[in-house]
Amino acid sequence: MTALVGHDAQAGTLLAAARGDRMHHGWILAGPRGIGKATFARAAALRLLAEAAGNPLEGQGLSVPQDNPTRSLIAADAHPDYAELFCLEKESGTARNISVDQVRGLHRLIQSAPTFSSRRVVVIDSADDLERGAANALLKTLEEPPPGMLFLLVSHAPGRLLPTIRSRCRTLRFDPLDDDAVRTVLRAQDPPVDQQEIEALVRAGEGSPGKALRYAGLDFAEIERTLASIAAEGDPGNRQRLILAKTLSAKAARPRYEAFLERVPSFIADMARRRSGADLGKAIDHWEAARQLASGAIILSLEPGSVAFELSGHVAALAARHG
Repeated sequence: MTALVGHDAQAGTLLAAARGDRMHHGWILAGPRGIGKATFARAAALRLLAEAAGNPLEGQGLSVPQDNPTRSLIAADAHPDYAELFCLEKESGTARNISVDQVRGLHRLIQSAPTFSSRRVVVIDSADDLERGAANALLKTLEEPPPGMLFLLVSHAPGRLLPTIRSRCRTLRFDPLDDDAVRTVLRAQDPPVDQQEIEALVRAGEGSPGKALRYAGLDFAEIERTLASIAAEGDPGNRQRLILAKTLSAKAARPRYEAFLERVPSFIADMARRRSGADLGKAIDHWEAARQLASGAIILSLEPGSVAFELSGHVAALAARHG
């Protein structure tokens, strides 16, 4: 199980509710993608089941000792009071949705008595991926939950969930992590990430370790250095823009190109935050143009070199020397 970093306040809220007289049976863990909500849900399930089983645990967070029997059972996918729903792997790739059959597969857990304590926990990662029939099947259980049943629903966009599901759950909101927390996650990776790359990934991740890790191994520090240079000097003669266009148009560079598409609009947004008045309006115009180009580049099969050249041109247009 991946170690949880941050979200101490949310852990305190959930544990306080669990140790009170009336624990709500459904919780929506809401926040941006990649900030650790699913890791939190699994850590919370482990801690709550371990506590309910009567194993003495120290500390106020969600940590559980490595030799705890509850941890061993969950790690072996053998805990009878725990279940997790996620998009399954198929021969053609990962399924796009959590199916109604997966939700119906919870029947044994829901209908039988808990084995080790009075508590049972289901983690759904993510509830956004529930197909319509699956969402309706889950709603029936949320309407009449058995005693001691707890659902932890990870959601990146809770507004898209069925209103009836939202109304039967408490919402626990998660914010992006601070830079130090993202650094902690990146430093724990194997193989390790060098310090220069870590700093580039922290900036690109914008509080999301998951987003930062998608860029790991792509020499993202070099992309950041090039964008920073273009932003500072305006790239007279277009030399750096042409280099970007050439390096990102190669077939083997597709992952770096896709990372570049994600990063440039947010890089321009960072520039915009330091401006005001007419300069701010100009920056917003370039951000919007870059966002539209980047979001449509893959769908429309646009030529990567041309896209890279044009996107970096929006950065150059806002360079310090050009006001």
